[in-house]
Amino acid sequence: MNSKLTAVALAAVVVGGYAVTTVPASAATTSGAAKAAPTRCHTADLKAGFATGGDAAPEMGQTTKQTQAFIWFTNKSSRTCTLSGFPGVDMVGAQSTDGTWSLARSSKRPVKITLEKGDTVDFSINLLPVAKSTPKKEKFVPKQFLVTPPNETKHFTLTWPFGGQILKQDGATRPGTYVNPIGF
Repeated sequence: MNSKLTAVALAAVVVGGYAVTTVPASAATTSGAAKAAPTRCHTADLKAGFATGGDAAPEMGQTTKQTQAFIWFTNKSSRTCTLSGFPGVDMVGAQSTDGTWSLARSSKRPVKITLEKGDTVDFSINLLPVAKSTPKKEKFVPKQFLVTPPNETKHFTLTWPFGGQILKQDGATRPGTYVNPIGF
């Protein structure tokens, strides 16, 4: 074997009937040593935004089916970190009757995503757009999204860039507007 550990003489000492092996601290940093597993990403490690290019923009002009908006997280830290689970998403409305709507979660199972420095991952929000002619009390007009990474308490404030309005279902048990886990 070519590791430093085999080149170090280990001393076995019997203390109180137990054999104790001591390893010099220098032996713990061998060239073949495994790295510690990355820990979760914190809000301060990330930057966030809406995906706006190409086909990433939701179809807010149509009113016959669900559409999706995508929000990305990029690891801006110098360390590798992981994200797993559902982000918290609160939509803040533009109308005085809108208030704030905390989005329900989909039934999809989260996966763990590892982000190296500079890596990006996204998640989607399913939206149920409605026509402009829909009565004010039945529609929600998005203004801002408060987006909290999984297992964090600090959020990003993102301005909604797509226009349109969403069927207001903030009290529904199975709303047509909901958030998916990281990576979906």
